[in-house]
Amino acid sequence: MNIDIISVVPELLESPLNHSIMKRAQEKGLLQVRTHNLRQWAINKHGQVDDYQYGGGAGMVMMCEPLYNAITHLQSTTTYDEIIYLTPDGATFNQSMANRLSLHQNLLFICGHYKGIDQRIRDHFVTKEISIGDYVLSGGELAAAVIVDAIGRLIPGVLNDETSALFDSFQDNLLAPPVYTRPADFNGWKVPEVLLQGDPKKVEAWRYEAALAITKAKRPDLLKEE
Repeated sequence: MNIDIISVVPELLESPLNHSIMKRAQEKGLLQVRTHNLRQWAINKHGQVDDYQYGGGAGMVMMCEPLYNAITHLQSTTTYDEIIYLTPDGATFNQSMANRLSLHQNLLFICGHYKGIDQRIRDHFVTKEISIGDYVLSGGELAAAVIVDAIGRLIPGVLNDETSALFDSFQDNLLAPPVYTRPADFNGWKVPEVLLQGDPKKVEAWRYEAALAITKAKRPDLLKEE
């Protein structure tokens, strides 16, 4: 998978995308993430990429021309499956969306900043608008990092055990069941006996019932989506 990210402050993406699982994914050649500083396409020598909004009001807006130039330049060499704008008023990101996006080959992310981007870019280029929650960040960079991590780990070969992601929370609209490791008895706190018996069918049944109980208690709204 190839992911391009347009940002005013690409430095914010360096740490999340260059460590741990995302780093290994790129080293394996399974994921390529390229960040592009929008100021490369600024309208003047001062690096201007934002301006006051028409009609007045507080806050600056990312200008149409630099974004147009950046997007068309990247499109000259890559055909994108989706051009994604990170914005508070986008569709809320969830696991099923991550699953779908992980099947694509080429994605382009546009990180908003200030009061957002000129609407004409949204109208003529953006194919999907995504929010990671009902709150506002200083820019779309952290949201982009979250989404890249969520979809990158689903690419076959990224995780050491490819089946691991299939049992994460929100797969099948359930939260993950409790997990335990050694020792089996610590301070008198014991691991459920069924997990120690070595019967895969009983373990699977226990995990399903535990996941269902946790979901009913913590996120009953997920069960209504079935």
